[in-house]
Order: sequence, then structure tokens, then C-alpha cells
Amino acid sequence: MNKYLQSIKNAFKSPEIKKKLLFTAFIFAVFRIFAYTPLPGVDLVRLKDLFSKSEFLGLLDIFSGGTLVNFSVMAIGLNPYINASIILQLLTIVFPKLEELSKEGEYGREKINQYTRFLTVPLAAVQSLGMYALLHNQGIITTLSPFMLISLILSMTAGTMLLMWLGELISEFGIGNGISVLIFAGIVGRLPLSIGRTIAVVNQELLLNVLVIVVISFIVIAAIVFINEAVRQVPVHYAKRVRGNKIYGGSSTYLPLRLNQAGVIPIIFAVSLVLLPSMFGQFAEQLPNKFIAGFSKILVNIFQTDGIVYNSAYFLLVIGFTYFYTAITFNPQKIAAEIQKYGGFIPGIRPGSSTASYLNYILTRITLAGAIFLGTIAIFPSLMKHITGISALTVGGTSVLIVVSVVLETVKQIEAQLVMRNYEGFLK
Repeated sequence: MNKYLQSIKNAFKSPEIKKKLLFTAFIFAVFRIFAYTPLPGVDLVRLKDLFSKSEFLGLLDIFSGGTLVNFSVMAIGLNPYINASIILQLLTIVFPKLEELSKEGEYGREKINQYTRFLTVPLAAVQSLGMYALLHNQGIITTLSPFMLISLILSMTAGTMLLMWLGELISEFGIGNGISVLIFAGIVGRLPLSIGRTIAVVNQELLLNVLVIVVISFIVIAAIVFINEAVRQVPVHYAKRVRGNKIYGGSSTYLPLRLNQAGVIPIIFAVSLVLLPSMFGQFAEQLPNKFIAGFSKILVNIFQTDGIVYNSAYFLLVIGFTYFYTAITFNPQKIAAEIQKYGGFIPGIRPGSSTASYLNYILTRITLAGAIFLGTIAIFPSLMKHITGISALTVGGTSVLIVVSVVLETVKQIEAQLVMRNYEGFLK
């Protein structure tokens, strides 16, 4: 912890890094202004009440940076961009041309980012229309004329593109990954309100439970830091090669396999599926067909967000998606081929297919630990409610995971830039 604090302190001593930090703070201010600029025709009181009852909408609000609950011009936030990024990642596995493009260094990354931006536009328009339909059915937004509806969709789509542009400005001229930093800013911006809601329901009988929450929160943050930083180092040796009068190779290194390869992506996938039954049930309860309405009511009761069925399904889905996402982002066969290509080998393991099998064996074992951890983080709010009896815990495990991950990555970038400045000073 002292190491990270010292890095932040040293950052303000460097004029260039200080300028980047101030630029990032300026973008934060612009973002918060737009976050509180609402679109017309919305009952904000009923909207906030709806969000307080729906975990799915609450998760969407997290990834919109807190703009959705205010129904601002950036209402759907970065959700279309995140979805477009996930789709492009999956398409990279399916289409060989995209996979080849992803290997072409900076040019390939720029082209894929461009495709992601193009895909974001129609996704933003569709999600804008879906959000209007949802709020209209709940009576939160009034019926709009075709012209007003098109204006609303265009405004929300433009807000998403503006937010994406602000994120790219942070990535280029500021500190950290712009998209992640804006999500972080939205969560932190809502933190005082979330803590206030929790304190508001606490009475004298629950003061001990509040102390328990504080202690467990520190333990959870420490666990997230430990899991994010944990790696399994696989030793790789490179054989000596003689070319003329020179000897090449003969070095040893490590292949770092992260315990949590998938990050927060499995939670996003899992919550999208596990909340579908209850959301479908809530809409179908209003249908005139008694059989469908009755079945929908049972479905809603079974999949209550604090129930055993919901949390068990959520936990298992997170584990499943963690393995799925790790499998599509880490290819043991490809890594084994790269090691063999440059004359490397893992001690005691034959190059080629045996190395791929060995890496897959290790990855399967460490991914289980990371998947169980992510599953526990996903159902953490429900666990805390049952342990403490406080039902107003509005800061979930997913939010904490995002905040801690972004802080760690940003501090690492600051450290890297400080090291680079030191080397430049030495060379001068």
C-alpha cells in the first residue's frame, strides 16, 4: 500500500504526469455535467424507484457510469461499446481474417477498434429503443410522436458516442484505460449516495453489523487485490543455439498465467442470463392469459434476487462463463507453438502437444480458483444481506471489483511512466 501511495505522490512531482492527471480530472468534470443533464418527458422519481428494485438495471447503470438512473443524454452509457467489444472478441475467434488482423500489431488493433466503433452505433440505437419501450411500459416515460422518438434515440446514441470519445481522450492524453476509468468514475460518484442509503436504515440494534460490514469490506478488497495480482509462473527454458562464432539463447524465463484471466466479463454475461426469467415474469404477469400470468408469478417468486435458486444459478453461470471466456482468450496450442518456434521448452515436458496439454492442465486448475472467487463476488451482496440483516447494501461486489481493478491498473501505468521518466533523465 505504501508503494502505491508513494507512486501517486511522485506522480505529482512530474510535470508531464501531473498534466495527464489534471486532464483526466477535467474529463471527469465534463462527464459528470452530462450525467446530470436529463432528457425530457421522464418521471425521475419513478425511474429511481424502478432502478432500486431491479438488479439488472442497477448493473446497466454501473456500466453507464451512473447516467442511466438520471436518464441523461448519456443514459445508455458505455453498454453498447462494451457489447460491441465482446462481440468483436468472439468474432475474432470465429473468423480467421479477424484473427490475422488482431496479430498485426498496432495497425490491427486500430482496425478492430474502428470496427468496434462502427458496431457501437447500431447497438446504441437498438438499446435506446429498448430502453424507451421498457420505461414506456412502466409508465415512466410518456408516449412520444415518431419525430420525438427519433430525436430521443439519436440523442441517446450521440451521448454514447460522446462518452466513448471522452474515454479515448483519457486513454490518449490522460492516465489509465479511458473506458474503465469512466466506469470507475460513475461508481465512485454514486458511492456517497450508496453509503448514505445504507446508513439511513441502520439503527442502534444494527451498529455491530455495520462494524462487521467495514471489516468484511476490507477483507474483500484485500482478496480482490490478491486474486488480481496472483499469477502461476510456468518456467520456460531456451536452448543454446550456435550460429557461426556466436551463441544465442540459453536463457530462462517464466510464462505468467493469471489466476483471474477473465476479469469482470463472466459476471456481465451471467447476470444477463440469470435475470431474464424474473424480468420476463414481471412483464408476463400483466398478460390476460391466466395460465401464463400464474406461471410468470411462480417464476418471479423462484428467481427472487435474494433466493437460493437465483444465487445458485448465478454462481454456477459465473463459473461456466469464466471457463468459456478464458478458453477463447487463452489458447494453449498457440502458446505452445510460439514457445517451440523460438526454441523454448518447459523443463520435463516435451515441446508441442505435450506442452499444450500441460498448459491446459495448469490453466484448468487455476481458473477454478478464479471462477469460484468471481462467483463469490457476484453473490456477495446477497451473502452480506443474510449475514448483517441490512437490505440497503447498494454497493455490490461487482462494483468493488471494478473499482479495485481500475485503481491497480492505473497505478501500474503511473509507475511505468515514472520509470520511463527516470530512464530518460539518466540517458540525458
